[in-house]
This record gives sequence, C-alpha cells and structure tokens, in this order.
Amino acid sequence: MIIDAHSHVHEPLTDHIALLDEAGVDKTVLFMTRPHPERAGTLTELRTEMDLLTQALAGGGLGREAATRELDAALAAYPDRFIGFASVPLDAPDAEAIVEREVVGRGLRGIGELTPPPDQAGLIEPVLRAATDHGGLPVVVHGAAPTTAADLRTLTDLARRYPRVPLVVSQLGGAHWMDAIELVRDTPNMYLELSTASIIFAVRLAIAEIPERTLFGSDAPYGDPVIARTTVERATGSPRVRELVLGATVQELLS
Repeated sequence: MIIDAHSHVHEPLTDHIALLDEAGVDKTVLFMTRPHPERAGTLTELRTEMDLLTQALAGGGLGREAATRELDAALAAYPDRFIGFASVPLDAPDAEAIVEREVVGRGLRGIGELTPPPDQAGLIEPVLRAATDHGGLPVVVHGAAPTTAADLRTLTDLARRYPRVPLVVSQLGGAHWMDAIELVRDTPNMYLELSTASIIFAVRLAIAEIPERTLFGSDAPYGDPVIARTTVERATGSPRVRELVLGATVQELLS
C-alpha cells in the first residue's frame, strides 16, 4: 500500500483525490489547515494565502474551528483515502484534555502537524506526555523553517524522554537536513518525513542512513504527490526499502 505521510486539506477535495490517483497513492495522512494556496489563481491571491501561513508558523494559530470543520468534512467524504490527524494548540494548559477530546474522541490516528515558534520546540512536551498516555500516538512536527537546528536537538531530547511516542520530523528538517538525518538516525523512536526536499541527494542519504524510519510524503498542496513519489523511487535502489518508505513503515506506525 502506498501512503503519503503528509498532506493538508485541499479545496476542492476532488482535486486532491485526483492528485492521489495520478500518483498511485492509496491513502494519505491529512492535517488541518487554514491557508489554501491551491485555490490562488494570481500572485496577489497567493500572497493572501501565504500571509495566513506566515501567521500560523509564527504561532498565530490557524482558526481552529474552521480548520477542524474542513478536516472533518474531508474525512467524512473520503474515509477510505484520508487518515486524519489533529493539531493541538501549544499554548493550551490542558493538552491531555484536548488530545482526549479532539484526537482520541474523534477517532483520529495521530497528532500534528505541530509548529512551535523558533527555538521553542520544548512547547510540545505536554503533547508528547498526552500521546504517551494514549498508547503512544504518533506526533508530527514541522521540520522546515521556522524550525531551527536547536529545535531539532530539543526534539531529539524530548523523543528520548518519551520513547513510546513515534516522533516524526517533517520536510526532512528543511535547511538543517544533515542535522535531522543524524539526530533521527540515533534516536530509535524518531522518523524523518521526506517532503519538499530541494536536493535529491538529501533524500538519497536520508533513506540510506535510516531505511526503516524514513517516510514518503508530499506536503500537498505545497508539494506534489507525483513528484514526491518519483523522487523516492529515484533515490531508492532496494525494492524492499522502497516498499518501506512508500507506505509500509507509516502503515505499521498507524496500526
């Protein structure tokens, strides 16, 4: 089974399904979102959507109610294609209650995508504690900017403190991809998701170093499932490793 480990709600949903069909992807992990760059038809419209993204990455929130409604509608419309994850506000005093209500209570499969402000990755610790209390729910953390090299080290320290939680660093750690590969390699409960990599040998080295803990992802609509899958296939020589990266590993994480 081919599973895209990282995508966001599209508008309209049918466009996302068409992308998955074209890429030969069976299922995708789906995160909530407020920005919708896929609906922009002009540069001005794209700037408007990306301003929302900038605010979210700076800790300004996503407009949770609307984002939750969109996610729920997508999961209801295509339950056989979408695997729902829910985010948790990192400034909330009651992470345990939110995980209980918005993740476990809604039948979702994991937590994410979490995006701490720069150099504040420690804010995710209450979420990891809550994930541990619920059997080790997988937690996905934004890996590109504004995540810093120091944040990646903090995430590693936290992962070692909560070894029952699969902690996924997305976007191959962004500009800090070499650090990300080393840190994930040396931390058994960490995983590296490969979306939006700008350098093909970054993907090749990540898979070579961590063949059983690297995950195919597109970060659609910011990335493209066809291109992301092709990149993984070009960077992977072993059919068995390719099978792991393209879906078997994330399927095991979700079981």
